[in-house]
Parts: sequence; C-alpha cells; structure tokens
Amino acid sequence: MKIPMSSPDLSNSEISAVNQVLATPILSIGPQGEAFERRCATYVGTAHAAAVSSGTSGLHLCVIAAGVADGDLAITTPFSFVASANCLLYERAVPIFVDVDPRTGNIDPALVAEAAYDLRRDGERARRWLPPALRDHSRLIKLKAILPVHALGQPADMAPILATARQHQLAVIEDACEAIGAEYRGRKAGTLGDAAVFAFYPNKQMTTGEGGLIVTNRGEWDMLFRSLRNQGRDVFDAWLNHSRLGYNYRLDEMSAALGVAQLQRLDELLAKRERVAGWYNERLAALELIEIPQMVSTTTRMSWFVYVVRLQPPALRDEVMKGLAEHGIPSRPYFIPIHLQPFYAQKFGCRRGDFPVAETLGDISLALPFSGVMTEDQVDYVCQHLIKVCESIGQRP
Repeated sequence: MKIPMSSPDLSNSEISAVNQVLATPILSIGPQGEAFERRCATYVGTAHAAAVSSGTSGLHLCVIAAGVADGDLAITTPFSFVASANCLLYERAVPIFVDVDPRTGNIDPALVAEAAYDLRRDGERARRWLPPALRDHSRLIKLKAILPVHALGQPADMAPILATARQHQLAVIEDACEAIGAEYRGRKAGTLGDAAVFAFYPNKQMTTGEGGLIVTNRGEWDMLFRSLRNQGRDVFDAWLNHSRLGYNYRLDEMSAALGVAQLQRLDELLAKRERVAGWYNERLAALELIEIPQMVSTTTRMSWFVYVVRLQPPALRDEVMKGLAEHGIPSRPYFIPIHLQPFYAQKFGCRRGDFPVAETLGDISLALPFSGVMTEDQVDYVCQHLIKVCESIGQRP
C-alpha cells in the first residue's frame, strides 16, 4: 500500500473557483483576495485580516509592526519550524530561546516570565539568556516582543504569556501557522496576541497552495501590513509611488480563490483530520514504547496538523523510521530544534544541552503519515507495521 506523508483535501468547488479566476483579467490582488480576508477575519473573530504569500512573510511583517529592529530581543521557542526564528533575523534582531513544556512542546510560560524579568534588568542575570556567542557583548538592546508558537495544532498556554507581556510592555505575535481553528480556553488561536499568522501550505489543515494570513485587531498594524506586502505602497499612493520600503508578499487571486473555497469547508476539513487522529489514538494508545499526542486542559479544541508520536528510548526513533520505510511508509523527525540547526549553531554558538526538553522531544518525536483524506485502511496499515517494527526492536537482547 502506497501512503503519502500528507495530502491536501480538494473538491470540485476548489477546482471551479480557480478556473473562474483564470477566466478573468485579475490575477493579483482583487475581489477573491478581499473576500478571503473578510471571511477569514469573520471566522477567526478579529477586526482585520491581510493575506500574504506565506506564513513566513506574515511573521516577518508582524516583527516589523512590533518595532523589532537591529539588535532588539524577542523571546521565542527553539522547538518549532525554523521560520518562527528566521523572521527575527530578517530584521537583525536576536531570538532569545527558552525551553518548552514537555507535554505539548510549546514554549514554557514560566521560563518566558523569568527571561523577561531578567532581560528587563540587564546585568549578569540578563546575559545568561543571551545566545552564547553574544554573552560577552557589553551592550544589550531592548526586549521588544514574545513570539509563542502553537506547535502541532495545540495552542501555547497564552494567559501567563500575555500577563508577562503586559507587565513588561511587550508585543505578542502568535505563530498560529499550524493551528487554524484551534481554541485556547474557548478562544480561537489568533485572537490572543497583538497579531497572529496562519499558513496554508499544502500539508496544512486548509491550503491555498502557498500563502498565509495575518489577523489583528490593531487597525494601524493592518494598514502597515497592507502597505509592506505591496512594495511599500500606501492606500493613497498613486501607481508606482512607494511610501516605505516594502516587499512582494502579496497573495495572488488564484490562491485566494482556493482559500475561499477551502474556508467554506474548514469545519469539515478539521473534523476529518480529527477522525484520522482518533483512529491512530485507538490503535496506538496501549503500546508501551509509543506515546500518543496529549491534549492539555487549556486546549478546548485541537486543530490536528500532524500526528506526532514519541518513541522511547530515543535511539528507537531512527530505527522505526527505517523499518517503516522498508514497507513504503514515510515518516519524519518532528522537529529538529532550531538552536541545533547548523546556521544557528554557527551564528549564535548554540549547542546540545542548551535546551534539554526541546532536544529530548526532537530526539523522540516522529510524524506519521497524516491528512484528512487518509482512509481507515491506510491508518491500519501504518499502525500494524509500526507495532511490528517496535515489537521486533523491543525483543532484541
């Protein structure tokens, strides 16, 4: 049985929507993009939504709006896709990593509070939070923001993070790229910080092919996003007039049309993914070597992006990947912590041991094939072979 790692869930309505755009003369920002933004803002529950070319570009624009600039600091997580830290480097800011909650893999709010307190006061206590390569610098620039990530479709514990942000007057940028539709204590992910970003890559809960979306209740930020994504043009600028340095971060009409059609089906898409996750949970819950995903009490709705199990001991993970591959089943480590990525290790002097919880999770986490279009037979096939591989490894002397 051939099983893909992930697959988008597309219907005839999506194909028809894109074809209609192809029959019009408007392929850049137009009515489909405007409709997509309106409907997304309504769905999430924010005043504004600005469509962009990717989740990464959306995060970059949020960093700019938050005033994070050269040498500034922003607290974030090392257990994430690398874009959540890269967006800070684009503005020559410094990511201040803190370790994560072992249950969820999301940023630990107690460590966020401790880091913010120390960094606001400078001195030796502040320097211990800096990347190793920067600890000898004589000057610290201002802490400006917190950038939590809702990893794997489960919201970070936002209430204490927001309390820390208020205490120290910090902007909060939610990386919700993996969490559209997720809810934290009854509130949708994306409505908690100053701004939030969703992403619509083909493996996401809904897709626009590529593409992303920034949501916010701050009108001045929304106006800035719209200018920055469109080469710095303001609403009052004439053609080829540019008020500020901007970027080509627009979302095209075909992608927006696909997004409108997908958004109309989003509750269905989320329910289908939840069903597949439930099949996995039923089959894997009792296995000694495998830990299935945990949903914590603050998560009132999980938005299943990937299905990630944890394998003990850590050495088991790579053996299991190899065994699954022999049966045509793909799987992936999830995540390799950002501070251990070669670029970050070289630039900032990061090394193994800096963030032990994130590193342990990186060693034991395995993403299995997952999408809303998986069949129960496919889940059975994956689980049967996963169980056999684990049993064969466990029986070795």
